Amino acid sequence: MRKTKKIAAALAAIEAYMREESDGARAAAPLPERDAISAESSAWALAARMEMMTDRRMMQLRAFGFSGAR
Repeated sequence: MRKTKKIAAALAAIEAYMREESDGARAAAPLPERDAISAESSAWALAARMEMMTDRRMMQLRAFGFSGAR
């Protein structure tokens, strides 16, 4: 009996949390329109983004200790 009440309470809490999250997402303001210069139209911006992604990947490889050889 106690176990089923705990499970029911946990499920109710999860449902309330999920409902609150979905309501918050709907109420979020729409994103402003993009400027005339965007990442898609600028080669420099695209190159910088690719470089940042490469740097992050290298940091992750170092952090998790991947040596490349298996």
